[in-house]
Amino acid sequence: MNLLKAGRVLRRTLWQAIPTVISVVILNFCLLQLVPGDAADVIAAESGAATAETMAQLRSHFGLDLPVLHQLAGYLNNLAHFSLGTSPRYNLPVTTLIGARLGNTLLLMLAALGTALAVGILLGSVMASRVGRWPDRLLSVLALLLYSTPGFWLGLMAIVLFSVHLGWLPTGGSESIGAGYTGWASVADTARHLVLPALAMSGFYIAIFARLTRASMLEVSRQDFVRTAEAKGLHPLTVTVHHVLRNALIPVSTVAGMHFGTLLGGAVVVETVFSWPGLGRLAFESVMARDYTVLLGILLLSSLLVIVANMLVDLLHAWLDPRIQLR
Repeated sequence: MNLLKAGRVLRRTLWQAIPTVISVVILNFCLLQLVPGDAADVIAAESGAATAETMAQLRSHFGLDLPVLHQLAGYLNNLAHFSLGTSPRYNLPVTTLIGARLGNTLLLMLAALGTALAVGILLGSVMASRVGRWPDRLLSVLALLLYSTPGFWLGLMAIVLFSVHLGWLPTGGSESIGAGYTGWASVADTARHLVLPALAMSGFYIAIFARLTRASMLEVSRQDFVRTAEAKGLHPLTVTVHHVLRNALIPVSTVAGMHFGTLLGGAVVVETVFSWPGLGRLAFESVMARDYTVLLGILLLSSLLVIVANMLVDLLHAWLDPRIQLR
C-alpha cells in the first residue's frame, strides 16, 4: 500500500466523518433532553434540602433554564471553539475530566482487543486445520461457552478465583494505592491490575473471532490460488500462514472494526466491576449525577474513536490485499 492510497482513505474518512459527527452530537443532545431530571436536582438532593429559589439559581447558573434550542446553540458554539463545556458536578472542564480517564480506557480496550484477536485467531486457525476432529469440536464448545457468558459474570468469577482464592492478581483499580512505584515497577503493577479486566472484556470477542477465523479459513482454503500454492510444493505451514490466514483476516478485521464501539460500550460494565478509572466508569457516574455535559463529551469522543478505528481497518485491508482499491 502506498501513501497515495493512505491519503485517499484519510480524505474520504474526513468527508464522511464531518456530517456523521454533527448528526451524532445533535441526536445525543436531543435524546438526553428527554431524560427526566438534571444536575440541579442531584446537587439539591445531595445537599439535603433546597428551596425553590436555590433550585432556580442553580439552573440559571448552569444554563439549564434556557430553551432547548438555546442550550443546543451554546453547546455547538463551545464545540466550534474546541471546548466541551464545564461539568456542573465537578466544576471542572470536561476535557480535563475526560483527559484524566482516556488513557486508562484506551489501555484497557487495546489490551482486550489485542487479546481477543490473538487468542481468537489462534483458536480459529487450530479449528480450521483440524476441522471435524476432536480439537475442532472441543474448541467449538469452548467458543460457544465464551459467547454465551456475560462479561460481568466472567469478571466476577475471575475475581473470586484469581484474587480471592489464589491471591495472584488484585481485585480492582489500576495501581496499588500508596505503593509509590516508578519506572518498570509501575508498568508491572499496572499490567497486573490490567489482566483480569482485559480478560473479562475479551471473552465474548474471543469466541466471535475464533468462529469467524475458522469459517473464513475454510472458505479461503477452497480457492484456486491455495491449490496452486500447494501444487508448487510449498510447505503446509507457509500455505496456511501466507495464503490462507492472510486472506481470511480481512473479514476478521472488518468485524473487529465494527465491534470497536461495542467494546467501548462494554467498558462501562467491566470498569465498574473492577473499579477501573476509565471513561466507562465516568459515563456511569455522569448518568447517576445527571451530568449530561460530561456524558455528551464522552459520547462525542466515542464517535471519533469509532471513526478512527474504521479508518485503520480500511488501511489494514489495503495492506492485507493489495487488490483492494481505496477511493
